[in-house]
Amino acid sequence: MRALSSLARAWLEVRREAALLARDRSVWAWWLVVLCLSVLAVSAGMSEIRQQKALIARMVEADRTERLNVLKAQKDWGSAAYHSFHLTFDPPSDFAFAALGRRDDAAWKHRVRMLALEGQIHERDAGHPVLALIGRFDFSFLATFVLPLVLIVLLHDLRASERVAGRHDLLVATAGQAARLWLWRAVLKAAGVFVCAAVPLAVAGNLAGTALSTLLAACALLLAYLLFWTGLCAAVAAWQRPGEVILATLVALWILLGVVVPAAGRVAIDRAVPVPSGADIIMTQREAVNDAWDLPKATTMEAFVKRHPQWADHAAVERPFEWKWYYAFQQVGDQQAQALSRAYTAGRMKRDRLAAWLAVIAPPVLMERSLQALAGTDVQATLAYEARVRAFHAELREFYYPKLFRSEAFDAVAFESLPHFRAGVARN
Repeated sequence: MRALSSLARAWLEVRREAALLARDRSVWAWWLVVLCLSVLAVSAGMSEIRQQKALIARMVEADRTERLNVLKAQKDWGSAAYHSFHLTFDPPSDFAFAALGRRDDAAWKHRVRMLALEGQIHERDAGHPVLALIGRFDFSFLATFVLPLVLIVLLHDLRASERVAGRHDLLVATAGQAARLWLWRAVLKAAGVFVCAAVPLAVAGNLAGTALSTLLAACALLLAYLLFWTGLCAAVAAWQRPGEVILATLVALWILLGVVVPAAGRVAIDRAVPVPSGADIIMTQREAVNDAWDLPKATTMEAFVKRHPQWADHAAVERPFEWKWYYAFQQVGDQQAQALSRAYTAGRMKRDRLAAWLAVIAPPVLMERSLQALAGTDVQATLAYEARVRAFHAELREFYYPKLFRSEAFDAVAFESLPHFRAGVARN
């Protein structure tokens, strides 16, 4: 009976506070703002993903048509390998619209040839300068940085406004348990923010075909994140200080957790884990390839055979130019840049692991990383795509090397078994 009585009392308190909120136009205005921003965020994300998918579809068809036309005009294996481009791409997941993540600043498509890979894989399209400066407005940005500010505005004067109006002592005296009064008021305001942000996300996810488990996980993350900020705001709002002081304190905490700690952490991580640049890798590879034209052919073939001893019996170069020598020094160029390339990959992985530790003390970072992981747009997804590109390029070499080194007769029918890039299964 006591439990039922407590539940009934709690229900009455919730109904009372809900009735009061229903008459508060400022709260409804902020909820409407959140709803509009959420619709804008998911709409912008879905538009970007539609464009990316449409671009991939056009490029896949153009790539196939162009390669067929090129191969028909070739008369030898070397020329076929040289003139043939192969599209590689990382398709967006069905939840990528919510958190575009690294798809804004990391290459997710390439057109590779049988030439040295390092000079190709680290090239990328020039990004939009404005996006590079301010980033893209997607649901991840809204949830991580904007919603906490909305909660701060709604909850900073939870008690201070009642003190100014002269109702605070009366409310405390009549509420019985004053703590529950402020708790329900804060929870109901935050619940409205959650609903207004989550509903457009759920609708967009349904339209995009996002898995239900992914949507539920995203909503659970959003709820937990908003509860954190609600608790923080409620705790600071309990101070017996003017509303302006409480507001300034909460904004300062938002700046600390959302700006200062992530920025300082990034600087510290970058200094602790030096990483070679993609430009350094490209220059190293290209210098090795360019220098090969002036080196004795035997020197190039010796370096190639060290890594590929199976072709030692076919490594002799007897003419001024042979395709096998040309592709051998392309391979040697990659070998020269391999140490830098591995350091680049390992460095990014280590930085990402350290950033995961940083997220423990910076909830905004944790929220953003979690949404990107759900969307398949994080650093791990980028590295996985690069690994698939390298594996595909290795398949191309395995297809052409026997034909080049054994001087097999050219037969266009063999191109039916030409490797094709297999895009990874998009996570959602």
